Amino acid sequence: MRQVLLLNATYEPLTTLPLRRAVCLVLREKAEIVHHDISGACLRSATAVVELPSVIRLLRYVRIPYRQRVPLTRAALMRRDNFRCVYCGRRAETIDHVIPRSRGGKHLWENCVACCMPCNHRKADKLLEELGWQLPVTPAVPRGAHWRLIGLVHDGDPQWAPYVNEPAA
Repeated sequence: MRQVLLLNATYEPLTTLPLRRAVCLVLREKAEIVHHDISGACLRSATAVVELPSVIRLLRYVRIPYRQRVPLTRAALMRRDNFRCVYCGRRAETIDHVIPRSRGGKHLWENCVACCMPCNHRKADKLLEELGWQLPVTPAVPRGAHWRLIGLVHDGDPQWAPYVNEPAA
């Protein structure tokens, strides 16, 4: 389904919404269209014509309590590691715990990495030292407000770029 970028009243990006929800917010006058879809497509009813939005802005400010720590999700972990296996560099398909959970490792950002299936099976529940492997980069918690918007820049509409400030890697 088509997604629309939702901005707060201060033009701060909040999230993405399905097109249907975005149009409902605009029709109820809770949001305004900031950018129309580049295709120029419209939704028509008996009494109204609405151009499809790409970016909408809420008319009233919504206070969002931000978490200090970014939640550990599969999508966020894959994004942090650029969808690449940290051990061999191939396309990552799974998550690996550097210190296996069977050996007391925790499910934390600092202990999880993206991994391909062959490396994950080869490593199994062994420690890196037992295999003679080393991590090229120490896993860390991602920082910054753009981590709330996982997938926006990677998969998003090019019209969203002025509103989503993702720092350079």
